[in-house]
Amino acid sequence: MLRLRCKAKNGTHLMQGLTHQSCVQELKDKVEQLTGIPCDVQKIMVGYPPSSLDLRNGDAHLKDYPIKSGDTLIIEEEKNRPKPQAQAVAVAAVQSKAPRLESVTALVRRAVPADNSCLFTSVYYAVEGGVYDPGCAPEMRSLIAQIVASDPTAYSEAVLGRSNEDYCSWIRRDDTWGGAIEVSILSKFYQCEICVVDTQTVRVDRFGEDAGYQRRVLLIYDGIHYDPLQREADGQPPQTIFSAADDVVLAQALELADEARRKRQFTDVNRFALRCMVCQRGLVGQAEARVHAKETGHANFGEV
Repeated sequence: MLRLRCKAKNGTHLMQGLTHQSCVQELKDKVEQLTGIPCDVQKIMVGYPPSSLDLRNGDAHLKDYPIKSGDTLIIEEEKNRPKPQAQAVAVAAVQSKAPRLESVTALVRRAVPADNSCLFTSVYYAVEGGVYDPGCAPEMRSLIAQIVASDPTAYSEAVLGRSNEDYCSWIRRDDTWGGAIEVSILSKFYQCEICVVDTQTVRVDRFGEDAGYQRRVLLIYDGIHYDPLQREADGQPPQTIFSAADDVVLAQALELADEARRKRQFTDVNRFALRCMVCQRGLVGQAEARVHAKETGHANFGEV
């Protein structure tokens, strides 16, 4: 027997009665029964990152697809796909039996200034539920420095890449950039999973994933700049905080990142040209910048 979960906007449902010998149409009928989404407009995704299954052949067996017992199937409705006229009555009948899954509003990027503090501004905006405060960065930098200074064992030179004391002085400056260390610290402080979606690799890094947090916020990262992600609806404030169990929002974030990748909306940090704003030395890529910073103590770089 296949033990699958069906995750859609109207909740998560356990799918029973299917085996690897079941046909595709049986799966689609089960999804329709549980979610109210007609078979012809179902988008069924599986895996991580989620990828759509080609289920056009209703007679094919599930054993021919990358579906394993224990998998979670993410279900969305393809609003733009035309529905056959003959099925209009059947769709109405389904609606009377189960709640109709409305289309999930897509995520959008909320741009913040590229002022060396985009990470801090983005995290603050997201965890505060859409509150934009351009002056929040110094306070957040100070918060991180206090947390790091209070635990020199956990935040040692091996972790920070510099001494604990040097790091605390460095992160307080307004010309330094935040990254994975700072996201991890802020995730713990806010008791919130922070997901960073990379537009170059189309992957998501989940900070606090195993901590049991109930909330999740999302950022998008193009190699040098962070922006928060949000949902928008007419007449409603933007939504920036989501359930940590919401896999649909992760799938949407990855779709947004993939669209940005296709449009080349990212910076290849291994190849982009930089200049040290302290000594004016030209550098290529993030690796050279790190070496230069370690050798000279200079940490103010600009893209050429």
